Amino acid sequence: MWDADHNAARAAARRPGARDGDPGLGAEPPAAGGDGTGGRRGRDGRGAARRGPAAGEHPPADVGDARAAAEVGYRAPESGVPAVPTAPPPGSTVATEAAAARDRGGDRLRFVGAATRRIARGIDLDEIVLGLCRATVPTFADAILVYLRDPLPVGDERPVGPVVLRLRRTDRIPLDPDTESGRLPLLPSQPDLSPAVGGGPAAELCEVEAGGPLNEVLRGVRPVFGDSSAARAALPELLGDHTSVATGQRTVLAPLRGRRRVIGAAVFVRRPDRPPFEPDDLLVAAQLATHTALGVDKAVLYGREVYIADELQRTMLPDSLPQPTGVRLASRYLPAAETARVGGDWYDAIPLPGNRVALVVGDVMGHSMTSAAIMGQLRTTAQTLAGLDLPPQEVLHHLDEQAQRLGTDRMATCLYAVYDPVAHRIMVANAGHPPPLLLHRGGRAEVLRVPPGAPIGVGGVDFEAVELDAPAGATLMLYTDGLVESRMRDVWTGIEQLRERLTATARLTGPNPPPLEPLCDEVLDMLGPGDRDDDVALLAARFEGIAPSDVAYWFLDPKAQTAGQARRLARRALARWDLDELTDAVELLVSEVVTNAVRYAERPVTLRLLRTDVLRCEVGDDVPQLPRLRQARPSDEGGRGLYLVNRMARRWGATRLSTGKVVWFELAMPPRS
Repeated sequence: MWDADHNAARAAARRPGARDGDPGLGAEPPAAGGDGTGGRRGRDGRGAARRGPAAGEHPPADVGDARAAAEVGYRAPESGVPAVPTAPPPGSTVATEAAAARDRGGDRLRFVGAATRRIARGIDLDEIVLGLCRATVPTFADAILVYLRDPLPVGDERPVGPVVLRLRRTDRIPLDPDTESGRLPLLPSQPDLSPAVGGGPAAELCEVEAGGPLNEVLRGVRPVFGDSSAARAALPELLGDHTSVATGQRTVLAPLRGRRRVIGAAVFVRRPDRPPFEPDDLLVAAQLATHTALGVDKAVLYGREVYIADELQRTMLPDSLPQPTGVRLASRYLPAAETARVGGDWYDAIPLPGNRVALVVGDVMGHSMTSAAIMGQLRTTAQTLAGLDLPPQEVLHHLDEQAQRLGTDRMATCLYAVYDPVAHRIMVANAGHPPPLLLHRGGRAEVLRVPPGAPIGVGGVDFEAVELDAPAGATLMLYTDGLVESRMRDVWTGIEQLRERLTATARLTGPNPPPLEPLCDEVLDMLGPGDRDDDVALLAARFEGIAPSDVAYWFLDPKAQTAGQARRLARRALARWDLDELTDAVELLVSEVVTNAVRYAERPVTLRLLRTDVLRCEVGDDVPQLPRLRQARPSDEGGRGLYLVNRMARRWGATRLSTGKVVWFELAMPPRS
């Protein structure tokens, strides 16, 4: 009403002969009275005039959107009258278009927000690309093709060679089977997806030519319509010459640019029966391409970190466990979570002289790369100390010193055990680690009483070792605290549950011990969904031992006649074992090794024969220097003993001990008739 009255006043001001008092320039516009008098006194003289907005003032606007404001018309000044904005009347075409523009803008904002959230949820490459496809089809496009560089660059890497784009994924709206005109060809490599292109499937590989049209579009970064001159030349290079896309503004080519370089391209396509893209849709495509490219960069970096973590963990832990005579081994390792693949838990089995084996399990605080690196250094130190055949308590003492050299806050727990299959004994030392469990052949499980000790890295602490029986058929279970401790239970409750689980599993097999590998799987099944607070390392050892009848052991004085005595003793043992076929070879090799030992030894020399799957001979003395194989010259009278051992024995070696050394060799058992 104010607009109508104001226009009337302006018209009156322009009429010739307008009198003073008529509404004109600077006059107040009539108020919108209920009686229709426009603020003038009525015929009866009782209508009081009310003031409306002054000339030049704007009434409260109903249009708050910037796009709607752009639709408001402005009149040019006429006859000295200033321009007054005129808002479109409600129900007019301009107002309808402004409201529709506001709705479209709000829809775009909501769509971009939802799509970027869906893309950002992905953590690996496939999830991010799939999120882009699912977010855009069918809301934004009828079909999409996503091309990525092959291979994808990582970080600051500078790829060599030409840029190659590979079709990573496509998606489309499922079409009615009767709609032949809109049918989309299927890709051979992805039969469940297809692009909205005609003439055949899109090319799966595209080599971007330097200076070519596709290269120029990718360098431009901004999305372009398919009917633009740049896109018309670039799309055939990307999709292949035998393909075509919809005409008009129904195709958008959007480069995918990461943090440092273009890593791919996305093609959005609409069918001819749908409205074409609008210019504002290019901004939407740019947002989608940017978030997708950043997500791909994130996924590539995350994949590289996962690869490094897996490789680090794989190299820190043994690829396979040895299978020494008299004991069978099995192991398991579980990371704390998929996102924390590395940790400080480790296990190891190290063969020692005399068919003994060292069993080690440890846990460094934390699950980071630093924890894994410290774990690797401690594991290497433990292997070196085990090679010196030190007692378990001495090994832990040196590990404690090594941890202090690595840093003041490098804390770890460790349990070190040495199993002797000949003596059927095990010696154990503990450094703040959960105690081991022993499952007997009859099904009884017990927690071994081992002094707990202080963790490695504390410093200035003495460790104590205990020697326990290790009967044949028993199973020793070494583990880390991640198996028995969680937010839902304390460590001693978990140890008791583990003992009960071992007992229940052993009852299923009766008097025979349960198989080792299924036993490890059964133990890990005790972990509930919420119990994976820490990584888990598990090492199981089934004691089989070596029967006393398969062992021959002698002490020999270091005299000139000792070599002959050793030959006679070895011949008698072979005859008792029905191994006469090996007599000649064993006598020759024993004579050579014993002769080298008595030449320098001051204390009695030990000779031991072990009959297992091979025949093993061990000669020990109190001289720490290890023999070395060398090529004797023709004029030398000696130096050929180890050469004979190397040629005739299946394997041989020498190990330094704390009291001297042991030289050993093995011969294959003769075939049985």
